[in-house]
Amino acid sequence: MPVWERPEPQPRAAPVPLSRAKIVATAIHLADDQSLDVLSVRKIAKELGVGPMRLYDYVASRSELLDLMVDAVYAQIAEAAQHAEWRATVLAVVHRTRTAALDHEWFADLLGGRPHLGPHALAVGETTAAALDQAPGIRDVDGLQRALGALNSFMIGAIRREVTERRTARSTGTELAAWQTSLGPYLTRMLNTGRYPTVARLVIDGAHLDAEETFHHNLTTILDGITSHSAV
Repeated sequence: MPVWERPEPQPRAAPVPLSRAKIVATAIHLADDQSLDVLSVRKIAKELGVGPMRLYDYVASRSELLDLMVDAVYAQIAEAAQHAEWRATVLAVVHRTRTAALDHEWFADLLGGRPHLGPHALAVGETTAAALDQAPGIRDVDGLQRALGALNSFMIGAIRREVTERRTARSTGTELAAWQTSLGPYLTRMLNTGRYPTVARLVIDGAHLDAEETFHHNLTTILDGITSHSAV
């Protein structure tokens, strides 16, 4: 039986009371503070002050734990207000998803992998699909599937890239100035060859774009493309 439908164990007299919600909250805290790579039943049990075997009464496997953690984040995304207009609803959900992934970077690692079928994930999927189904030019289920595919591909790719860049900056400890000092002379020599004029224009004339503003601009461009293409 899926963890979503499996009843929790009956409460029992113990020094430390447990619940799935408590286990999941602790797991999320550890993943936020460290990473999914170091997350283990033993580490969660130690944080809770219980023996590892007690956790298996509530969560049968690491996969179930990850499913529960993911759905807890979707519960936050589901709080995005549902608007009367389809486009405002889609924008709210996608921006909320980005915010959640920046707050819980491990969540980005689990986007686009195995299907997310928890109740909150399904609720977010329903809200998004129902809103997009109202978009001009979406005439049938095939068009809706393609539109959702295009939207999700952009969202997952953009969020993963942003999270990866944040992690890289932290792990290498190299800020922009240090990077420019180390690779700037090489890049200048290459651009001065004249073989890369468009890249040179981007490097020399391009501004440092705000991440949130760029995400919104690209998202609206995707929505414009989805609706105009579907209407043809």
